[in-house]
Amino acid sequence: MLDPIVAFFTRVFEWIGRGIGLLVAWILWPFLAASRWYARRGWLLKGPIGIGLLILLGLYGYFFWQTQRWVGFDPDYVVAYGFDKRNLSAGEEAAGDRVGAEKSCGRSAITDLTADLIDFNVNQNAWISSMLLYKLGLFGLDWDHTPFMDNQASFQRGINQAVRRVAIELVDTLGRVRGTSQIDQNLQDARGAVTFDEETWYFGINPFGPKTPTPSFYRSAIRDMNVFNDRLEACDAIFDTRADNLITFLDRIASDIGSTSDLLRARSEEYNLGWFDPRADDRFWFAYGQLYAYYGVLHATRADFDDVIVSRNLVPLWNRTEQQFRAALNIQPMVISNGNEAGWIMPTHLATMGFYVLRVRSNLIELRSVLDR
Repeated sequence: MLDPIVAFFTRVFEWIGRGIGLLVAWILWPFLAASRWYARRGWLLKGPIGIGLLILLGLYGYFFWQTQRWVGFDPDYVVAYGFDKRNLSAGEEAAGDRVGAEKSCGRSAITDLTADLIDFNVNQNAWISSMLLYKLGLFGLDWDHTPFMDNQASFQRGINQAVRRVAIELVDTLGRVRGTSQIDQNLQDARGAVTFDEETWYFGINPFGPKTPTPSFYRSAIRDMNVFNDRLEACDAIFDTRADNLITFLDRIASDIGSTSDLLRARSEEYNLGWFDPRADDRFWFAYGQLYAYYGVLHATRADFDDVIVSRNLVPLWNRTEQQFRAALNIQPMVISNGNEAGWIMPTHLATMGFYVLRVRSNLIELRSVLDR
């Protein structure tokens, strides 16, 4: 009685096996043809080609190692800063112990943390998006359109999106008085550096010739931010910790996160390919990187605007917002799936991440609303 059913599934698995075999043969055919051609050549040609292939193999090995090795990744990285032990808001002058002592002011935790996020991206780890083999792709196919080798690149770009937003606000709002004083040159230089494109290598085609790679620009932003903070600590720079500046800052962050929410929503609604969606991992890790960065920025903002937050009785709501950001960082699936929300086989990680993104955004809007009363 069960023989027809067994025979049916046997044929199904035979077809699947035959299809996989044909796919593997199609993928390997160019390599087998090239190896046969190579075997018929003389050593005068084999030598240079062999050396070139060894170099290429080494480069791909290095590329694979860098894309899979995440140095310094820690969702609880803000604990090491000890922001809760600070007793000065950013730019606040410390009480002098003796007459004639040099003035000292509080450093900006936002600026310190932003510089460290850039350092995490380009010094502790390789900046993947501008690496030559990342730009070349997989046989001409952009790595972003494959499920391979692009998770760290997307995560780094998510962090960089947050860094750019913060750098802009430091120049336009926080690092000057009411937008009427002169723009701080160090912050302006840092903003220009971090907004440089993410994909420039040492050499380019358009325009043709050698170039300064992307990581070099980002490293210069670290230096400029540190110089600004050193000047701030010496009471030689401005960090304006007024409540309306905090409102503007939170509003900009909420808007930035809102754009990412829309990106996740569009992919989740229009494509339900489950584990076979090659762009799902890009969207997920970009959003994760953005939340990873803003989680630290929110803690740093609390340290810089401590007086405002305490005086407006925002501590409980601020604590809850930080907890929501941290909860989102617990989602770390090994393989990203973009399944249907009503499905029961393939999970829907994009919709889950979208839920957390909307939740933290709603908390930021609530913080802004309370401040604006």
